[in-house]
Amino acid sequence: MQLCIFLIITVLLIVKPTINAIFLSQLGPEHLPYGYLLVAIVAVLTSYFYNKAIQRFSLIKVTVSTLIFFSLGFLIFSALLQFSMINDWILYVYYLGVSLFAVIATSQFWILANMVYNSREAKRLFGFIGAGAIAGGVFGGYLTSIVVSAFGNETVMLLAAVLILCCIPILQKVWKLRLKVMNTYIRNQRKFNETSNSETSLKIISKSKHLTYLALITGISVVVAKLVDFQFSDFANKAIDNPEELAAFFGFWFSTFNVLALLLQLFFTNRVLSKLGVSSTLLILPLGIAMGSLLFLTFPELWVLILIKGIDGSFKQSVNKAAFELSIMPIPLNIKNQAKSFIDVVVDSIATGLSGFMLIFLIRKLALDTTYITVIILFFVFIWILLIYKLREAYYNSFRKNIESTILKNDDAENDRRKPETTLTAARRILNGNNEQAILTLLDRLNNYKLKSLKSTIVKLLNHPSNKVKTAAIKQLYMYDDATEIDRITKLIHQKDDELVYAALDYILYHSNSETQFFETYLNHENDYIANAALLCLAKDTANNEELASKFELNNRITKKINAISGAEVDTRESHITDLLIAVAYTEMPIHYNFIENHLKSHNTNIKSHAIEAAGITKDPQFLDPLFSCLSEKEFRKKAIKALKNYGPGITTTILDMDKSQVLKAKNKRFVPKIIEAFKTQNAVNILMRLMKSRDFIIRMEASRSLLKLSNKNKKLVFNARLLKNLILKEAKHYRQALVTKNILNQLINVDTSTESETVNVPEITEARSAIVEILEEQMETSLRTIFKLLTIIYDEADISIAYSGLLSNVEDARVNALEFLDNLLKGQLKFKLIPLLEHFLAEDDSSKNKFIKSKILDEKTGLTVLIKNRGKRTKLAVLALIRIQNDQRFVPLVKSLKNHKNIEVRYAAKQTLEKLNRVEIV
Repeated sequence: MQLCIFLIITVLLIVKPTINAIFLSQLGPEHLPYGYLLVAIVAVLTSYFYNKAIQRFSLIKVTVSTLIFFSLGFLIFSALLQFSMINDWILYVYYLGVSLFAVIATSQFWILANMVYNSREAKRLFGFIGAGAIAGGVFGGYLTSIVVSAFGNETVMLLAAVLILCCIPILQKVWKLRLKVMNTYIRNQRKFNETSNSETSLKIISKSKHLTYLALITGISVVVAKLVDFQFSDFANKAIDNPEELAAFFGFWFSTFNVLALLLQLFFTNRVLSKLGVSSTLLILPLGIAMGSLLFLTFPELWVLILIKGIDGSFKQSVNKAAFELSIMPIPLNIKNQAKSFIDVVVDSIATGLSGFMLIFLIRKLALDTTYITVIILFFVFIWILLIYKLREAYYNSFRKNIESTILKNDDAENDRRKPETTLTAARRILNGNNEQAILTLLDRLNNYKLKSLKSTIVKLLNHPSNKVKTAAIKQLYMYDDATEIDRITKLIHQKDDELVYAALDYILYHSNSETQFFETYLNHENDYIANAALLCLAKDTANNEELASKFELNNRITKKINAISGAEVDTRESHITDLLIAVAYTEMPIHYNFIENHLKSHNTNIKSHAIEAAGITKDPQFLDPLFSCLSEKEFRKKAIKALKNYGPGITTTILDMDKSQVLKAKNKRFVPKIIEAFKTQNAVNILMRLMKSRDFIIRMEASRSLLKLSNKNKKLVFNARLLKNLILKEAKHYRQALVTKNILNQLINVDTSTESETVNVPEITEARSAIVEILEEQMETSLRTIFKLLTIIYDEADISIAYSGLLSNVEDARVNALEFLDNLLKGQLKFKLIPLLEHFLAEDDSSKNKFIKSKILDEKTGLTVLIKNRGKRTKLAVLALIRIQNDQRFVPLVKSLKNHKNIEVRYAAKQTLEKLNRVEIV
């Protein structure tokens, strides 16, 4: 591929200065604008027949035919020069031919390159291939100067005709080699043809903002290039009269510009693209031309025009060319092939024609000096820069759509077509409906709101057949100050449902004129449901009223109830126990807390749930361990989190201490950040940030998940972007360390399994190393998820979500596009640290992995030392197990450092390991 573009550009740099020099010498620079116009007209006609050909034949056949056609044309021109048969119309024909060759041949090559390479390969290889193009420009320009000076123009055109034919076998070889590797190409080609038949190129481009901006940028850049070229040619023609000297002048400077372009390509292009990204890199060329044009307004001389032309010639073929070719990569292949041909040929040529029209109008009609063209150049450069900023978002959107179309199914749009409801209308529809769960969910959400417009609808729910709905309705009506519904609610206290009776009594108590009258009426009621509910109301109401508790002998009543349950010969009613648990909690009498503690061990789900709720109400430290243990049980998790939240912000300090001591059980620790998240405060964010420094990977991942939920639900909370970036970089470091150590251990495992040693310890050592490798692989996966959770807080959630989905996809194109999308989205250290990590994550060959894992960790001892110092309990225990089996005295100082570890399991394992190592040392 590099050799092919080298030859194409060599030929271009042979024929272009030769034709331009003869054209300018015989017709003068004033005829250049007419040439530009003719190029535009002929290009549009050529594009029509070219598209017809590409629809009927494969790209390789069309490309070969095109190269043969141009080769014959150059051969004929050489003969015409030899026999002095050149006239004005022949010069126009060949001026048009060279212009078309420049856009068609290069466009065909880059279309093929876009087929052969995906976006990541292109970013890595287009600079290398582009260096071949620039080298061809250098070689062709200098070759033209030498051959023209020694043999004349006819010989150099004959040489061009021969060199262009050399491209054909190279292209055929590339085509053949790539077809064997790319099984999808035939399908892509078929899609390409189908698109071409159904829609015109202009329509395809107009439907895509991305392609529209690319087409406009191409057109503007060509207009600017032609205006710069005209000024350069005009000033050069005035300074040099001899045609051969002028051809040599053009050849020298074109080659010099290409030398600069080659240096830029070799030493700067990839670095600039990596650091600035595609969109920002595209700004370099217009900004450079703008500065040169401002200088020309001050010093209108040939040397300034050489500088401007040099900026255009060198940056356009290196940095700008690579960025432009990469900017079209997100476009699907079936659209890209047709659109790119149109942009490269038609848009380029129409822009050339527009340049010609402007020059005719300015030079002929207005008789302006060519110096004034600089002002027009500055105007177009300004538009150029604006379009690049517009392209940036379109570029990202194209990546998003490309990834989505690859990995996601189209959602049913039926819901979108439905007329949206107002909030109140939707609420009334749900409350008047028959869906019990929907009603309960809505009432729960309305719990903190007092919407008078919904009160009448809620009152109707008191007649609902479901007791749960009635209970929820009463709790909602509790929020209203008036007691207009007290009579209706009083009737509900005779239902045989504890929750409903309690809710009704609580409502009546709240709206009662006398607490004493209320309790005297219901505490000794003959109905057991009512009496128990009244006792619970008393316990709640006396939490801060010892006088009332003493008056109604609350302690004695509770004691009698507990004794009655304990001494009952038959099973006590379940709801009786649950009501009593809550009542005990509200009494705040530790003497009865053993009743709660006993029922925290209950096998009855409902009773245990109420015991958890009761423990949370007490806020007593004795219940912390049982509550943390309940986190691992799914059916009790929400209750346990709510209960622990009741302990207030002080629970966060307890959690941090438990994490530091590494005493949290493996099955519980993943739910601990949810407790902090439940506070939904700025302090909760700060505590979760501190928890992100935990040595436990699971805790960090869950903390990042909680941070993300808080950032989505409460936009008023502040998340320090700098601190988040540091946490991401630290997580990436954990990933790298795990990767390096894992690879070292895998190498040792492979050596162990291939060694025919009869040493008893070899299988045990291999098993111990494999256990560590398994842990590290889990930690790497967890780290990656943590990184993307944190990235979602900093960047747009939709962008990160689709990128992560793409990376995990089984479709290679989706993975490549996702990585390239992130490469353009991330900035600074995040980009430089994460992109290599993600490249490794996607890599399948060892070479790319080895490139990423260069590290100071070169042996097993160093790797295990890093794990001991930076990892949690599980990893420490696995490493200590390996050290015990190896009996390696080098690890003694490392193991000694764990003798006083805060975690008892780690201390015990360290003690065992030291005893084993010391015994070996004595022996």
